[in-house]
Amino acid sequence: MNLARLARLNHLLVPPTKHERDRLRRTALGRFFATLYRYWEMFSSEGRFLLVFWFLGGLVSTNTVTRGYQLWSVITGALVAGLLMRGLYRMRDVSIDVRTPRRATVGEVVELSVQLHNPGTRAHRTIRVEGPFLPWDGRYVGAMPTIAALPAGERGECTVRMRFAARGEHHLDPFVASALVPLGLTGGPAVRSDGTPLLVVPRVAHVAELQLPTATRYQPGGVALASRTGESRELIGVRPYRPGDPVRDLHARSWARTGVPVVREFDQEYFTRIGVVVDTELADSGEPGLEAALSLSAGLVAHLTRGEALIDLLVAGDHTLTLTLGRSLGFLEQALDLLACVDPVDALEPEAVQARVRPHLGRLSAVVLVVLRWDGRRQALQRWIQQQGVGCRVLLVTDHAGDAPAGVRVVSLEQVAGEEGLLL
Repeated sequence: MNLARLARLNHLLVPPTKHERDRLRRTALGRFFATLYRYWEMFSSEGRFLLVFWFLGGLVSTNTVTRGYQLWSVITGALVAGLLMRGLYRMRDVSIDVRTPRRATVGEVVELSVQLHNPGTRAHRTIRVEGPFLPWDGRYVGAMPTIAALPAGERGECTVRMRFAARGEHHLDPFVASALVPLGLTGGPAVRSDGTPLLVVPRVAHVAELQLPTATRYQPGGVALASRTGESRELIGVRPYRPGDPVRDLHARSWARTGVPVVREFDQEYFTRIGVVVDTELADSGEPGLEAALSLSAGLVAHLTRGEALIDLLVAGDHTLTLTLGRSLGFLEQALDLLACVDPVDALEPEAVQARVRPHLGRLSAVVLVVLRWDGRRQALQRWIQQQGVGCRVLLVTDHAGDAPAGVRVVSLEQVAGEEGLLL
């Protein structure tokens, strides 16, 4: 059993989505466990350890022959005193806000900023911040932070680090903060943040080179904001100068008339547009193979956006994203958002893929087909794309390919995960 399956098994009773967790909380069983957790939350991490020791010690303290009951009584007094003093350390008027990046990458450390605001007149000291129970693929990196002091009318900030092993939409339950009571065994009544959404996107494979059977195609009306290199450009007007604009495009007369730098803007009418189609049917490599294919697809999009081609279409399983990336158009994050939420399909249906791709083939110069196995259905899809007059490059992601057929480039999972640039 691999570590991922073991982690899922350990979270078998924890609903994976926010909607399912909220539904569980509304049940009688959920309310019962929520009440128990609120009592558990009163204690600090040190206090919880001592609480477990107190419970185990209570089982043997009934034997008065030993003096273990004396230690148990001391621990009882310390815990009870901490509970009685909790009300004195309430952080009135203090609010907590958690700021997260819009996206995190699988396997990389993501930093969340936890900010406390104290608009009141009372200062607070030794504030312990605790994060929520993470989903099966999440792990905290390092210990939970402590804010030494939060003066009246000021803000405090700390950083919580975590790492996720699986892509997809994540929703973190609220973070809590409480001022520690002397002895550090309990904390005052906690303040809570709102829930925090976080999208974990696939790792972007390092694609250094990609050879494609491409050719420029005429684009009626051109594409505004395309880069200024190409075979045919049509003047469509002028606009204010932006850093990076070629000096040769400055329009002197408009600059003199308005007093601000102005450049001429063109539509480019001939250039290369690429479509990327990803096969998400699980093959011999299983989920690791699918994750490698999505990582490679992200790397392809990232590589193409750095060149002169436009990425016009991304098809992954049942998802289709029509976009224009590259040449100062669109953003790589759009493609990563789609790839982050892709689920495996039962089987690749060439007819369904053809229906998604067909409306776009008239302007595509080439299609990159990323597959997890090579068989008659995928070969038929490649042949159909080529019959439409569009070049098709096939990348087979697998560790079980054997002899690769002609025209198919095999990429192993290790190569996708490696740091060396892929020459495709």
